[in-house]
Amino acid sequence: MQKIIDFIKQTFNRNEFIPLHEPRFIGNEKKYLNDCIDSTFVSSVGKYVDTFEKEFAKTVGSKFAIATVNGTAALHISLLLADLKRDDEVITQPLTFIATCNAISYIGAKPIFIDVDLDTMGLSPKSLKSFLETNCEVKKNNCINKTTGKIIKACVPMHTFGHPCKIEEIKEICDIWNITLVEDAAESLGSFYKNKHTGTFGKIGAFSFNGNKIITSGGGGVIVTDDEALAKRAKHITTTAKIPHPYEYVHDEIGYNYRLPNINAALLVAQLEQLEKFLASKRDLAIKYKEFFTTNNINFIAEPKDSKSNYWLQAVLLNDVNQRNEFLDFTNKNGVMTRPIWRLMNELEMFKDCQKDDLKNAKYLEERVVNIPSSVIL
Repeated sequence: MQKIIDFIKQTFNRNEFIPLHEPRFIGNEKKYLNDCIDSTFVSSVGKYVDTFEKEFAKTVGSKFAIATVNGTAALHISLLLADLKRDDEVITQPLTFIATCNAISYIGAKPIFIDVDLDTMGLSPKSLKSFLETNCEVKKNNCINKTTGKIIKACVPMHTFGHPCKIEEIKEICDIWNITLVEDAAESLGSFYKNKHTGTFGKIGAFSFNGNKIITSGGGGVIVTDDEALAKRAKHITTTAKIPHPYEYVHDEIGYNYRLPNINAALLVAQLEQLEKFLASKRDLAIKYKEFFTTNNINFIAEPKDSKSNYWLQAVLLNDVNQRNEFLDFTNKNGVMTRPIWRLMNELEMFKDCQKDDLKNAKYLEERVVNIPSSVIL
């Protein structure tokens, strides 16, 4: 185990504490921040929001991008745009960060948990197809859950640690069953499945720029879509649903104050300029990790077939829960921050009664996956 500590500290060229993931500000961040401050437009109006939205859409290959205050807000609005309503149901994966299920719950909808694939750690199209064929039927263009009688309105797969799930296959299944695909691409900026950027397969996709993401503004999120009407509506309801007017305050529906401040957008514009450099560093780190851990008989989690991963969080797969706990305990006591994968959502009190399949793969991964230091090395 000490060999692992030594290797990681040598790789990061640090003897002090090594965090799991820290941001890098190496470009125009201070320049753009100063410009933003000098302009006095630090809040909801300013050129950096517009610039970021245009540049981000270009980066991922979508027609439109709408910036939000964080990734959870982006996902919440994405589900509203998918016409999700109270008491509808949403298929998602149990192995995800809590934000996925929180966004579903904000609307009063209920998640259904379907198993993941071992190679992607994301929603399994095989398990999805099996669940739908066993439990559902299409009536009047709606997918009806025969167990609950409720409409399954949306499906929200998540690209775990930036490794793309089999999203094209998932989309094909959703189309057959009249289920709207909303991608939780929070972790996968710079990741591709069959040469297409994650977040752009479904009707709507949501990304995050939290402090631990590959690019960050301390917070921040974005909605992407190719549908102009949806994009306009996203912009409208994320900016308090205010009708444009020189001075009157008229709001035509319930809206949300989910606007990304211009000062945060200034950071993101600068960060986006460094994305390719960050991605190259992460891939280089993944190559080093894979070689080291393979030599030491530990399974390093590499990008799945047909995918190009951003390697946002690097991860290893231990033999069992005991080895996982030993690994976590030793590394954290010796100045190397590591973390287990999330507890399954269906094991949390608020989601324990949700419908689910056997979740065999999710349980297997929950007991074995550990994230290791993943910061960009420059």
